[in-house]
Amino acid sequence: MSIMEDYRNKIVAAEKAVSVVKSGDWVDYGAFCCAPEFLDAALAKRRPELTDVKIRALAFPGTAAVAAEGMNGGGFVYNSWHFSGAERKNHDRGGCHFIPFVYHEGPSHYRQNIRTDVCMVRTAPMDTDGYFNFGIANSFQKAVIDNARIVVVEVNENMPRCLGGYDHAVHVSQVDFIVESDNKPLLTLPEPEISQVDQSIAALIMDQIEDGSCIQLGIGGLPNAIGKMIAKSNLKDLGVHTEMLADAYLDMFENGKITNSRKALDRNRMTYTFALGSRRLYDFLNENPVCASYPVDYTNTLTHISANPKVVSINNALEVDLYGQVSSESAGFRHITGTGGQFDFAYGAYHSQNGKSFICLSSTVKDRNGNITSRIKPMFEPGTVVTLPRTITHYVVTEFGMVSLKGKSTWERAEALISIAHPAFRSELLAAAERMHIWSPGSRRDVAFGTVRACA
Repeated sequence: MSIMEDYRNKIVAAEKAVSVVKSGDWVDYGAFCCAPEFLDAALAKRRPELTDVKIRALAFPGTAAVAAEGMNGGGFVYNSWHFSGAERKNHDRGGCHFIPFVYHEGPSHYRQNIRTDVCMVRTAPMDTDGYFNFGIANSFQKAVIDNARIVVVEVNENMPRCLGGYDHAVHVSQVDFIVESDNKPLLTLPEPEISQVDQSIAALIMDQIEDGSCIQLGIGGLPNAIGKMIAKSNLKDLGVHTEMLADAYLDMFENGKITNSRKALDRNRMTYTFALGSRRLYDFLNENPVCASYPVDYTNTLTHISANPKVVSINNALEVDLYGQVSSESAGFRHITGTGGQFDFAYGAYHSQNGKSFICLSSTVKDRNGNITSRIKPMFEPGTVVTLPRTITHYVVTEFGMVSLKGKSTWERAEALISIAHPAFRSELLAAAERMHIWSPGSRRDVAFGTVRACA
């Protein structure tokens, strides 16, 4: 049988494809923009006839139809590896459950710990060799497919074909059903707003980036600010090894700052596992040999991150306590996002030759009632999830400065973090540190109560 005959024999309507789901099944969706929105809508319509169907997704682009039905008393239990904005709101309403994990371990869970009855994934159209490319969301898709009893592909003509690495596509012979979708445009992100605080923090980090550094950026205004600064800088021969590829990298590449020529691993190529950004970014990735899509157990493992010299990892956080613990996932009992690859890259960057890991946050935050609180806390509120233990945290940066916590005792850590807190909160933080027995006036003779100087 030819490849095209196999393709034609497997084409079915969405309603037929989702009919394979049975009560009690575990159904895995593709990650990020590979989430099967067309099939999701069809599956949600089966709510009256199904019970206890468990869905696993990863940052679904918007509100999944099955999640909405589940909140309406339907037969779906919706779970996510990493919350999108909509999933966060659904969680607040009791309609989404979180699955804790560190990103690089994603494929291993499907090989060792969990089962998949049905996998549904959105892909690029089949190529002439019979492969459906995972496009901008490789992540751990091949491991899910290898674990699944039934595989359903939702073809979308807007999905770019992203060249790999490996495990960036599935062959038609491994697919049970093919659904030609409505070709809905992929989710794009607006250009992030860059605040004055973002610019201040970015300027501090820029001084730590050298020619030949290998860059990993998180999501949001701060990474975008750093990307724009690098694009206008005199830096050269930067490399890319990251989990997420964003528009900031495109800005740097187009301005000649990224060559990947000094990388030890994947030299001359930008290495990533998923992309989120503009349509311009997606078009850039389409069949571009400069970029290499890999599964996350390649991009995010310690050995591969640390293989490149001068890795610079830059990520955001919600809060840091005086012990140096970092929370990037929850505020008390309110769950906001996931661990993602923050742990992977904080650990991996430090083990790179001359590598550096930066955790960035504004010194204060304003709540819904207009109250301003410090993001550097004596200790976390009950329920707050620790993303980085104190032993992993390297640099912490606010608009008031940058401190390294590696090798420092508890009193040095507390003092350093207080030095970059907002001045309005330093006195109470110092008093709290004293009550917690991690600082005393005798710890440093040159530190007056409430007037802590920045520490190196």
